[in-house]
Amino acid sequence: MLFFALLNLTRASYSQKADDAKSINHFSSAVSVTTKGISTIPTFTLGKPAVVFDMSLGRRLRFEPQFRFALEGKPWTFLFWWRYKLPVAEKFSLTLGTHPALAFRTVPLSNGGAAKETIIAQRYLAGELTPTYSLTKNVGVGMYYLYSRGIEKDVTKHTHYLAARGILSNLKLSEQLVAGFTPQFYYLKLDKRDGFYFTSTVTLAKKNLPLSLSSIVTKTLHTDILVNQSLLWNVTLTYFFNKRHVEF
Repeated sequence: MLFFALLNLTRASYSQKADDAKSINHFSSAVSVTTKGISTIPTFTLGKPAVVFDMSLGRRLRFEPQFRFALEGKPWTFLFWWRYKLPVAEKFSLTLGTHPALAFRTVPLSNGGAAKETIIAQRYLAGELTPTYSLTKNVGVGMYYLYSRGIEKDVTKHTHYLAARGILSNLKLSEQLVAGFTPQFYYLKLDKRDGFYFTSTVTLAKKNLPLSLSSIVTKTLHTDILVNQSLLWNVTLTYFFNKRHVEF
């Protein structure tokens, strides 16, 4: 409901006059369909086709909710991000973020001998720190740290995620095609279990077309965290409702 309400607000904003553009260029939204829902935290990986709704509202302080569903309609995870970009330096940026989140899972329910299923929500609170340094206009490096605390008794209580990443954006392949590439190595600790991983996102887009094609590849390097597969990958098609305001 929130997604469609904000989507209508986006459309209404673009119906304003051109001299109001400065006041609305901070609103963006997108919907993505992927062949496999993947999370860099293995316990949150869906492992089957999914659809993701993203929004971003704000400038220096942004509200960026994300709603993830399995393709058949079951909720996967809801994240309600608030992010603030600190005015540090021209080439160096520092973003602080926090969010409450809901992770959903389906569990069996016995009702008078009849086997049924029910969906339960697990609550989390998280904070992040994202320093980034721009080497050139299209190349950057950065770090990423996230801490998450589980609220329920039967979930991971403490999650630590630390990553070193490279950022290559808007790489010109032709007059019409641009690409983005974001590789990263990360360390993950879930309570007493931990592991090392590699993940990379590749994005391909065409100028003036509100669509992009991307792929995520995640490889387990060494871990004692239970995972179903050591190598995961997907293909994702994303539609931007106002692409000119989206950066990747």
